[in-house]
Amino acid sequence: MFDKAEVRVKAGDGGNGVVGFRREMYVPYGGPDGGDGGNGGDVMVRADEVVDSLRRYRQRKLQRAENGHNGSGSRKHGKDGEDLVLLVPPGTILTEKTEDDTEVLLADLEKTGDKVLVARGGKGGWGNTHYKSSTNQAPRIAQRGATGEEHTIRMEMRLIADVGIIGYPNAGKSTLLAAASAARPKVASYPFTTIEPVLGVVELGLDSFVMAEIPGLIEGAHLGKGLGHEFLRHAMRTKIFIHLISGTSESPVDDMLHVNEELNLFDASLLRKKQLIALNKIDLLEVQERLDMIKEELTGAGIRAYYISAATGQGVPELMAEAMKVLKAQTEMEKSVEVPGKVFRPQPREPRIKVIRKGDEFVIHAPEFERIIAGAGITPAELSWQLNYQLKRMNINKTLEKAGVKNGDKVRCGELTWEWSFPGREG
Repeated sequence: MFDKAEVRVKAGDGGNGVVGFRREMYVPYGGPDGGDGGNGGDVMVRADEVVDSLRRYRQRKLQRAENGHNGSGSRKHGKDGEDLVLLVPPGTILTEKTEDDTEVLLADLEKTGDKVLVARGGKGGWGNTHYKSSTNQAPRIAQRGATGEEHTIRMEMRLIADVGIIGYPNAGKSTLLAAASAARPKVASYPFTTIEPVLGVVELGLDSFVMAEIPGLIEGAHLGKGLGHEFLRHAMRTKIFIHLISGTSESPVDDMLHVNEELNLFDASLLRKKQLIALNKIDLLEVQERLDMIKEELTGAGIRAYYISAATGQGVPELMAEAMKVLKAQTEMEKSVEVPGKVFRPQPREPRIKVIRKGDEFVIHAPEFERIIAGAGITPAELSWQLNYQLKRMNINKTLEKAGVKNGDKVRCGELTWEWSFPGREG
C-alpha cells in the first residue's frame, strides 16, 4: 500500500596488492615490482524520475558493488570495481538503524539527480613496491584489500505535492480533488475510502500545481491508529494545506482543532505550514439551514474560511486561485531565506593504533598493518623480521614496548602471528 523497502548494501572489497620481483635477463637488481590492488566499487542511491516504485528492492534484498581486482607484476595496478548506483523515485527518504536501535536519516532524495553515498568501497592493498627502502630492498610482504562497507538501509517513498488536502474521513477530500483536477480517486461515503494518497494537477491558466489528497485522519493518528503514521508522513512533503471540513459536522471548529492536534502531536513543524480552511457540502439542505450559525462559529474563533461545494463545483475555482496565490508567496519567501551552512561536529577519534594483551599474546589493532599478507616462499625468520621492521617504521613498536613486550613473546595482528624480536638488521 505504501512504497517501502529494506535492502542490504555491500560495497566492493579492495583488490589485494602483490608480492612480485622483476626478473629479466641482463637486468641485474630488478627489485620489487608488485602492483597495487584496485579500489572496491561504492554503492550510491540516486533519485530518477524514470523509476516509479521501490518494487525491485523488495524482490532483491542484497545489492553488491564490484570488488576491486588484484594487482599484478610489472607494477600493474588492479582495475577498480564498478560503482553500483541504485535508482529510486524522487521523494524517497533513506534511513539506517544504528546499534542502539535508533533510526538515522541518511538522505532525503527530493528531486531527480539527488544522490547519496551509502556504502564506501574498500581501498586496494599496496604491492610490495611500497615496502622497499634502502635497508629493505627485497620486501616479501604486500597488503590485502580493505573490506567494503556493508549497511542495511530503509527506503520509503513519500508523496511530493504542492498542496495537501487534509481533514476527517468523509469531509469530501476525494470529491474536491476530482473537481479541481483530472484525478479520479475513488469516492464513497464510508471511512477510509482512500487508503493511499492520490495526486492531481490543478491548472489555472498558464500556472499549475500538484495537489494531493491526504487520507482521512482520526483521533490517535499520531499513535498509528487507523493508518495515521503513514498518512502523516505524506503530509510532511506538502508545502501548504487545504483543511477541508464537512458542513454536516456537529462542530466544524472542533473537527479542525482535532485534526490540527494530530498534526502537532506527530510533528510540530506540520502546524507551521500555511492552511486554507474550506467548509464543504454547502449544497446540502441540512447545511444551508445552519450555514449562518456555522459562519458565526468560525468567525468567532478567528477563522477565515472558504465555503464550497466540491460536488457541484461552487466556490472551488476561488479556493484554487487562493491556493496558487499562497504557493507563489511561499516560493518567493523560501528563495529569500538564506540557507545556513552545515555545521560539522566531528566525533572524538579512537586511537589509530592499539595494543591489547590477551593471555600470552600481544594483539595489535592497526587497520593498515592488519592487512599485510606474506608472499610465497618467505621463511618464518624473514617474515618476523619484515613485520618487526614495518612496526618500527610505523612507530607501532613503541606502543608494544609500553605494553611490556619482550623478545620471544607472541605478537598477533590480523591473520599473522609471530615471535617478537627487536629489529636489529637496519643500518
